[in-house]
Amino acid sequence: MTATLPGHASAVAEPVAALPRRRAARATALFVVLGVALAALTIYAGGRGQLAIPANEVWGSILHRVGLDWGTMPTHPQGDNTLWQVRFPRIALAIIVGAALSTAGALMQGIFGNPLAEPSVVGVSTGAAFAAAIVIVFQIQLVGSWTTALFAFVGGLVTTLLVYALSRAEGRTEVVTLVLTGIAVNAIASAGLALMIFLGDTQAREQIVFWQLGSLNGSRWEHVGVVAPLVLVGLAGSMLMSRRLDVLALGDRAARHVGIDVERLRLVAIVLVALLTAAAVSFAGIIAFVGLVVPHLIRMLVGPGHRVLVPASALAGSVLLLGADLIARTAVTGADLPIGMLTSLVGGPFFFWLLRRTRTSAGGWA
Repeated sequence: MTATLPGHASAVAEPVAALPRRRAARATALFVVLGVALAALTIYAGGRGQLAIPANEVWGSILHRVGLDWGTMPTHPQGDNTLWQVRFPRIALAIIVGAALSTAGALMQGIFGNPLAEPSVVGVSTGAAFAAAIVIVFQIQLVGSWTTALFAFVGGLVTTLLVYALSRAEGRTEVVTLVLTGIAVNAIASAGLALMIFLGDTQAREQIVFWQLGSLNGSRWEHVGVVAPLVLVGLAGSMLMSRRLDVLALGDRAARHVGIDVERLRLVAIVLVALLTAAAVSFAGIIAFVGLVVPHLIRMLVGPGHRVLVPASALAGSVLLLGADLIARTAVTGADLPIGMLTSLVGGPFFFWLLRRTRTSAGGWA
């Protein structure tokens, strides 16, 4: 009997020791698959549209722009202009917005300790929509065509900070109080949005509704230049706090015990969520469920560690939104479907499944 104990212990210890290696291998494979998928989808999406461009010509145009004449340039006279003035700006914005929304969702689920959390909990989307509706109805033109995006960005940030300020009591913020405050502020912002729809004329109402449904139509390199730096700051900040988010998952008391300022961590995380989401919705409108679906799926594949979860969610969000936008602009000839409608069609059933799965899970996490 004693002779079997060492072998038994070794048999138990070996799988336990292999768990980190298996998880690392799975994460590496996931990054490779997502990276290849994003690159392939970018080439494919560049060639799809009213003017069809073969994949080798799309690739040749990219190589030509970086100074390498190793590929075939588009044979159609307007092919290169179509790629770089119409399609690639839209593709780039889809990649950036998808990464921003997914990263914001990963942060929200981390600080709330709940897979059902998403950026809209703190009111950033509704606040942005209300501010954008004010611009549309009253035809405010402070900075020309950029006014709607600017107001949406500021509205999202202000609403989020207001939720956080109202939820604080005695220098601390409880998660439950923050959620309930977010619900109340969301209701008020939604009422304001409804008032703007009531006050607006037919054209204004159509613009508000279309903005609420989300769209990347009309994307330009100028938009990418504004959104990209903000999202990069948000992504960098999210990566820097990933270790502390892992500790926070053990509970506020455990995090404080190891010297983490939980209140400061939560505040910084919420500000990053507001920055990422407000930057995304300012030009794309409200795109629902990306911040809910993507982080949860990535967590199911590689575990809850935020050092992998955050960048993997960003990459997967880019793939998802780029694919959704491709469908939005090519599914119906001569029409551009609202991308938020497509993500809601997928995200709604997924949310219902996730809710039922969470209710039957002992720990609440899937």
